[in-house]
Amino acid sequence: MNAKISIARLSVASNSLLIVLKLAIGIISGSVSIISEAIHSSMDLIAALIAFFAVRVSDTPPDSKHPYGHGKVENISGVIEGLLILSAAIMIIVEAVKKLLGGTVVLESVWLGAVVMFISAIVNTIVSRRLYKVARKTNSVALEADALHLKTDVFTSLGVAAGLSLIMLTGIRWLDPVVAILVALFIIKESYDLLSRAFSPLLDTSWSDPEIKALEQKLTSMNVNYHDLRTRIAGNYRFIDIHVEIPENESVGNAHSYCDRIEGELKNYYNNLTITIHVEPDQTIP
Repeated sequence: MNAKISIARLSVASNSLLIVLKLAIGIISGSVSIISEAIHSSMDLIAALIAFFAVRVSDTPPDSKHPYGHGKVENISGVIEGLLILSAAIMIIVEAVKKLLGGTVVLESVWLGAVVMFISAIVNTIVSRRLYKVARKTNSVALEADALHLKTDVFTSLGVAAGLSLIMLTGIRWLDPVVAILVALFIIKESYDLLSRAFSPLLDTSWSDPEIKALEQKLTSMNVNYHDLRTRIAGNYRFIDIHVEIPENESVGNAHSYCDRIEGELKNYYNNLTITIHVEPDQTIP
């Protein structure tokens, strides 16, 4: 089974289990911070489902309507996921403020809620690490976004657990909605970062500066004379557009073979690479 699809399925399964667990304990305890975590996990589940379908579509081969592939589907899914996380944060803040303004905060079985939050943090740590590993290996924006969701959930779960622990120690029950609001603010920050990363490639953003520098070093090591180097990213696909200089008296056949060697070596170095080479004569080359 495709590693991307397999890990996306694992994310869907783990999120489904945690939603049921958090929602049940949230209702039993009356804790708005636990219910906020259930809402957060619900958004994570929707994001995981979007990522699952996005990686399936993005890996389909180019066709007549999409000759450059379907890689940007992952970026679109990342934008949707970021908006979902942002909406979840707003929902959490609204519910927490209602709880604060409503007067007395009634909580039951606080210790059970803290235990569930710690379990959630452990599960999401394991799944997010596996997601990041596959995302980095395959350059998958959708899986990276999903991993970020779960990483965020780890910190928010630990924050809620810490808040519930303080409530047990101090008896100050209004800490529960306050913790929920702090969790929501953290989520808003993470959603902004995700939206920035996911949206940029939709505008044909170039590779990062370190990646371009590494590419230039690679071309130099291959003794390629070039100019007008351009790069862009679409999901897990990479594109290079470059002008290569060769002696003006070189035959078409030799020029073609030379470009093939450049393309072959770069494709061995970068996965899912499409390269377009424009040949120009250089009278300074003997």
